[in-house]
Amino acid sequence: MSNGTTDLEALLMERSLSDPQLLAAAEAAADYRILPDATVLKIGGQSVIDRGRAAVHPLLDEIVAARKAHKLLIGTGAGTRARHLYSIAAGLNLPTGVLAQLGASVADQNAAMLGQLLARHGISSVDGAGLSAVPLFLAEVHAVVFSGMPPYTLWMRPAAEGVIPPYRTDAGCFLVAEQFGCKAMIYVKDENGLYTDNPKTAKHATFIPKISVDEMKARGLHDSILEFPLLDLLQSARHLHEVQVINGLVPGNLTRALAGEHVGTIITAR
Repeated sequence: MSNGTTDLEALLMERSLSDPQLLAAAEAAADYRILPDATVLKIGGQSVIDRGRAAVHPLLDEIVAARKAHKLLIGTGAGTRARHLYSIAAGLNLPTGVLAQLGASVADQNAAMLGQLLARHGISSVDGAGLSAVPLFLAEVHAVVFSGMPPYTLWMRPAAEGVIPPYRTDAGCFLVAEQFGCKAMIYVKDENGLYTDNPKTAKHATFIPKISVDEMKARGLHDSILEFPLLDLLQSARHLHEVQVINGLVPGNLTRALAGEHVGTIITAR
């Protein structure tokens, strides 16, 4: 198999971009992690931010303390306000791409709020072109806030059913972690992790500490804690081979997860 730079360039000039030999040569190219010592945190919109001061302030205090030893990219979810917008827009028969724009506006608002709350600690929120400054923020203050919604907007891939955007903030934060080659992806929710059923409504739901993507799909749990497309993204990732889901409402959980402890549920690619 050809895997040298010269051979790869020749294949790119001569073959279709879907040619198997070209794809194999590109896959064999040397891997490079841009921010290998950083961790991405996804702060749930509905599960954390929408709860207001009682949930947000203790978690931010923990983040401020943790950034002394960890470099953190803090992504925000959208939450209840986005769901309200989705219901109105879907009722108006608007397409998926428009709903994606509306959902992004709420995630942007949440990022702006967290950025203002963390401003006194030198932690800023960035968006769009500002993402290019992420390495500088991490080098100087070890943390930065960003909106978790991927910027697909009108180019959002339609869902198999309905018009709700399939790639939302869970997927957006994962893509940031994967593309930057970060060392870990932690989802901060309001449940201890994954259960066999919805623990809010099912009394006999059983906690699952660790599970693979294939197991989740086989057991019908593929859309129970994280967005369904995220599982396929995880299985095709080059850098991240697992994600962790923790309860951010429990003091100390985030600190323990950042230290490498098995807190919550770990979902593995294989």
